[in-house]
Amino acid sequence: MNRPVSLAAACASLSELWSPRVLARVNDQFLKVARVQGEFPWHTHEAEDELFLVLKGELTIGREAADGGAVTLHPGEIFVVPRGVRHATSAAEETWIALIETVTTLHTGSDQTLLTRSLEEQLRPLEPGCAVK
Repeated sequence: MNRPVSLAAACASLSELWSPRVLARVNDQFLKVARVQGEFPWHTHEAEDELFLVLKGELTIGREAADGGAVTLHPGEIFVVPRGVRHATSAAEETWIALIETVTTLHTGSDQTLLTRSLEEQLRPLEPGCAVK
């Protein structure tokens, strides 16, 4: 990537919910964006932390009580789910998020669901004209 990218424009270009797309790689981390609404299944990333940044809307990250319980994020807020913490995300209205994850992070950890996206799917190019200035 050798040109600026708008996170908002990248999110706006996405046609599927819960289907993150990789925008950039920095060392061993991917920066991803996604549009979400409804509920995403419970899962765990055993070896990787996961950072959520809300760009638009409101995201709830459910965690078990022993891990501190649910947290709700608003635009501009971040939260890191530590490796090994079982979690699920939900959004009552359409919400745009950015994620920072290690390149080895599987979308739904070791759990397979109808919403699971492979790394190949996440690396697909964004729709033409979306985000690049």
